[in-house]
Amino acid sequence: MARIQTPDAEPVLLNKTDLCKSLGISTQAFDKWDVPIHSKKGRECLYTMSDVVGNRVANERKKHVSNPTPEDNEKPNIDFERYRLIKAQAYGQELKNEKDGKEVVEVRFCSFVLSRIAAQISPVLDQIHIRVKRKFPDMPERTIDAIRAEVIKSQNTAAELANGIEDLLDEYIRSTD
Repeated sequence: MARIQTPDAEPVLLNKTDLCKSLGISTQAFDKWDVPIHSKKGRECLYTMSDVVGNRVANERKKHVSNPTPEDNEKPNIDFERYRLIKAQAYGQELKNEKDGKEVVEVRFCSFVLSRIAAQISPVLDQIHIRVKRKFPDMPERTIDAIRAEVIKSQNTAAELANGIEDLLDEYIRSTD
């Protein structure tokens, strides 16, 4: 029995208008799909349904690919942002617990305490040259003036200590790194 030879089936070619009508979409939407043109007949572009289906399948696969694309990098990763938030909350709670346990204090508190201490030290330092003069009345006046000058330097240093606490903290952090 002789075999009947069938010619290779040529794909059915559709123009853009007929293709869009059969798919129920506008030609503008079809243009955005970026389907490759199978062939041209004059000015008319012809497409095969297999190219359209392949384009749509590839588009869906691209949406579900696990590898992030550069476009995805612009969008925030919700899981990562949630992780960062939870980590920051945990750090904040640990810091609060250490603060409640009096293991750490704020820099503003240190500045407050040092300014109070400087305010208490200042009157004591201010009276030193007078007390020395009372105990040693025969001491020369220039010696008393020298003591007074050194005491004033000490008062200024104590008064500035509260203002420089942040600089001291920065220096300490740099030295421990």
